[in-house]
Parts: sequence; C-alpha cells; structure tokens
Amino acid sequence: MTARSTRRTTATRSRLAAVGSIAVAGALLLTGCGDQTEDTDSDGGDTAVSAPLADRLPKEIRDKGVVKVGSDIAYAPVEFKDSSGKTVGIDPDLAAAMGKQLGVTFEFENGTFDTLITGLRSKRYDIAMSAMTDTKDRQEGIDSDTGKKVGEGVDFVDYFTAGVSIYTKKGDDQGIKTWSDLCGKTIVLQRGTVSEDLAKAEAKKCTGGKTIKIESFDNDQQAQTRLRAGGADAGSSDFPVAAYAVKTSGGGKDFQLVGEQVEAAPYGIAVAKDQTELRDALKAALDAIIANGEYDKVIKKWGVEDGAVKEATINGGK
Repeated sequence: MTARSTRRTTATRSRLAAVGSIAVAGALLLTGCGDQTEDTDSDGGDTAVSAPLADRLPKEIRDKGVVKVGSDIAYAPVEFKDSSGKTVGIDPDLAAAMGKQLGVTFEFENGTFDTLITGLRSKRYDIAMSAMTDTKDRQEGIDSDTGKKVGEGVDFVDYFTAGVSIYTKKGDDQGIKTWSDLCGKTIVLQRGTVSEDLAKAEAKKCTGGKTIKIESFDNDQQAQTRLRAGGADAGSSDFPVAAYAVKTSGGGKDFQLVGEQVEAAPYGIAVAKDQTELRDALKAALDAIIANGEYDKVIKKWGVEDGAVKEATINGGK
C-alpha cells in the first residue's frame, strides 16, 4: 500500500510520523482461541479468562470465530508477505493480539487498496485494516476528487498515527526538498492514497506552465520499481513505508528520504456504519492491548514508536 488514504489534504490517508529504525524481522499474525461455545478452553481454563472480550463481538462473528480482514498486503512494514509467503507486519501483529482478547482469528485477505471500502459494503470483509487514514470524507462516503456522495461511509477505530514522505533515488534528489519542488517532475505513488491526493493538489499550484506528472499504481511496490528503473524523479508513500523502502531496497542503496513528512493523521480500522457492535468490540480490544503492553511490543518490534497512540479512538480523523 502506499500512503493509504484517499486524501490527506482534504481527506488524508497516510501512514506515520518520525519513525526510528524500522525492523526487518517478520512476525506472524493470527492467533485464535478455542471454540467459544465451550465452557472451558483446551487447558481446562475459563474461556472468559483466555478471551475476556469475546462476548463483546456480534454473535455471528463470535460463532464463526473469524474476522475477515480486507487489506492491501504489499505495504511493508505495515502489512506484507515474508519470504515464506506469510502475511506479517504491524497490522497483522496488532490483529493477532486483538484476537487473543476477542477469542477469534483475524484472517487477512489481499485486495487493492482502493477497493477495500467497496469490499466492506458488499460484505466481502468484516473490516478493512490496511494503513488506512481516517478522514471525514471516508467517514461520510464522499469522493475526495469530486466532493460527491458515493456511499454511506464507514466508521474508524483509530490505532496509529502516520504522515506522508517523499523519496528519490539515492544520491539523486533532483533538488526536491518539498512538495512544491515537484513541479515539472514525475512522481510515482499508489492509487487512492493521500500521496496521490497531495500530488494532485500540488499540481494545481504549479506555475510557469509546469505541472506534476503523476503515475499511479495498484501498489507501492510497483511504484518503487518504476522509480528504481529511472522512470520517475520521486516517489511518495506513508512515512513508515517510505522509511522501510529506504532501509531495505537494494540493501539500503536504492532510495533516500527527502524533506519532512507531512499531513500526519490517524490510521483506522474501517467498519461498516451498521456494525457498531463490532466497531465497539474492536475499540475495546485495542484499548486492552494498549493497557496490557502488547501494543507497545508490536510498535517497538517494527521501530515505529513515534506513531503510537495511548488509546483507541472512534472517528478521530479530520
């Protein structure tokens, strides 16, 4: 994924704030507890103890024991496939910790970022968890490009904070330090993200007959490949993702960050408007793992402490 927002300017979607060194270690997701219809778990203990928040979930999900998660699993280190093909990253690790509280397994299903909310509406997914920026437009179902109502919107359970960064080929920043320096240049990014929104907004400000050529891709990895091959002057994505690419691509020899990250805003787990019980259960689970220290362990593991929150918030995006 790449700056995941469908706008970050007037509707932001990005991924984080000054993150320290980002760990490359993979961690596995998905934990589940025993059948919640039983009075005891496999160890003979009370399931209320092993999954203290199980009764907060809607009965349909509790009975299935699974939360279906729509996610663009190509946005390291937030969510991505490791060398063995397993889904790992910040979001899967947080979901696994939440699953222990709720007594369910979070099953991640790959999809392109700009179709995840549609997947919620069609009930393909129960939630969308994909470094998605919580914005008013998304909450209200407004298309950020046209300003028109396109759906009923979604609710968000906010769990992290992220900003948007620009990166270039290493040693060749093209004089780019700020978004205004992109006029007359080509930028690559992921479709449907805050990065795309920011680039479009900046292009309208360009003068002297210049503009910004914007090349949008289905995922951030495609954008990085284009820049690496010399097909563009710069790329943009959420800070944690840009920082991870700078650290890992080509052993740290391919890219460099330029300028400061902008548009810091919350990442949220998206839930359909009519699923308030599920929304509130997720918030309770997030608050529980923040309180018991599991949240901090995940955040530290991936080196993104500066984006940590102290409590879960519903619809905190502006």
